[in-house]
Amino acid sequence: MSVRLVNPATLAEAKGFSHVAVGKGAPVVLAGQIGWDKSGTIVSGDLVDQFALAIDNLLDALRAAGGKATDLALLRIYCTRVPEYRARLKELGDAYSKRLGRHFPAMCLLGVTELFTPGSLVEIEGLAYVEAGGALGA
Repeated sequence: MSVRLVNPATLAEAKGFSHVAVGKGAPVVLAGQIGWDKSGTIVSGDLVDQFALAIDNLLDALRAAGGKATDLALLRIYCTRVPEYRARLKELGDAYSKRLGRHFPAMCLLGVTELFTPGSLVEIEGLAYVEAGGALGA
């Protein structure tokens, strides 16, 4: 694993994220991904569906750079419906766990009024560290 997650005992308990992620290897900056398909079409108006597909798209981009889910050090989530996000936390957590398991990098959720692509409810960007030997080479 190229990322070590740290949660100091002096901080509030981290639930669903880590306070610190220490990376080893080449940094890979992942552009914001939304819930659209390869043709650029938003596939659903549902927050959980868009969240799941945004993670899938982010992981596809990471794999193209030679990385894997456990290489993620940071996720930044932008959401236009924070109250709904809170209300559907269990469903969102299930979608997250299906894709990332129990890997909880440093994370934040930002409420925004809108995203660039009309109809998009959530956008996720990330930072990963990929060890030498991946698609990026040494």
